[in-house]
Amino acid sequence: MNLRSALIRLGASLGAILLALALSSIVLLIIDRSPLEAFAAMGSYASRVDSMISIINRAVPLYVSAVAVAVGFQMKLFNIGVEGQYRIAALVAAWVGGAVALPGILHVSLIILVAALVGAAWSSIAGILKAFRGVHEVISTIMLNFIGTGLGAWLLANHFREETEGGSLIIATARIPESGRLPSLNPVLEGLGVEVPSGSDLHSFVLFAILLGVGYYVLIWRTRLGYDLRAFGANPGAAEASGVNLKRMTLITMAISGAFAGLVVMGPVLGSFHRYTTDIPIELGFTGIAVALVGRNRPVQMALAALLFAFLNRSAQILDFRGIPKEIETIIGGVIILTVVIANELARRVIQAQEVRDAAAKTARDDEEGPA
Repeated sequence: MNLRSALIRLGASLGAILLALALSSIVLLIIDRSPLEAFAAMGSYASRVDSMISIINRAVPLYVSAVAVAVGFQMKLFNIGVEGQYRIAALVAAWVGGAVALPGILHVSLIILVAALVGAAWSSIAGILKAFRGVHEVISTIMLNFIGTGLGAWLLANHFREETEGGSLIIATARIPESGRLPSLNPVLEGLGVEVPSGSDLHSFVLFAILLGVGYYVLIWRTRLGYDLRAFGANPGAAEASGVNLKRMTLITMAISGAFAGLVVMGPVLGSFHRYTTDIPIELGFTGIAVALVGRNRPVQMALAALLFAFLNRSAQILDFRGIPKEIETIIGGVIILTVVIANELARRVIQAQEVRDAAAKTARDDEEGPA
């Protein structure tokens, strides 16, 4: 992508966000609330140290979820099943982590590996149905969400639940030993002179999420597999004619997408809960779709989009105390998705039209100059 195209896309995205804020301001004015007061309150609350830590911790699962979705999007496969994939993967991984005792790095690696493998296996069911039976992945992954949620609840209640004396009301797996937990990054922040409020912990899984983003970039844009994957997404007929196996690519893509999905809540599981409980965040898979769309399936843009959604989610908590409905966060998020998607499509058409004009101008110049 040349500089002009990049600037057009950047301008479209910034314009879309500004339009979303303008439309949200209109909504606030309709309910007789000051947009300036609402946005100032959100900004002030989000600028606190504990809020910034919370925003990062909230953004990490959204980012990993978006990466999982984006892998499928690159091949025009719609993995709507990230929600079920990360739930069943986190449950099994936490159960395994609580049942073994290994040296630190091996213990954490085992838990992460199990989560990725279970996520890949669960997603591969939809891949198999797509490749060999032509079942659309949207239908199969949505159904697998329901099956995964039900299966996970049954396993947790009847087989993976921690046995405690006196019959604890908490439904959760056994706690993961210290060797299987990720340390907090608070000491690093304190070493940099940041005073961390009590009760706030920056999960170190954020570092692993950065590595996942780098791995996603290398896979998609620096490997033959990634090239074939994007080729199928751009033109399936041409890719298949060049010798790439469609069924094989479908299976591989869904498995990789599911592997990423299995890691969505590893931050909370290894960094704060230290087990799987019914309090594990939900609906991250569906929000991840929005983050991937807003971020245009690019690693850096998706990270910024995840931070934006996390910012809205955290900062909206203060609105209730100011007499402003916190549901404005949902409105802003929804409007941002719509405006960014529309703006990206407009930018694509502008760039495409410009490329056609440039090609026509070059052809005209070549005709005037004649053969060399």
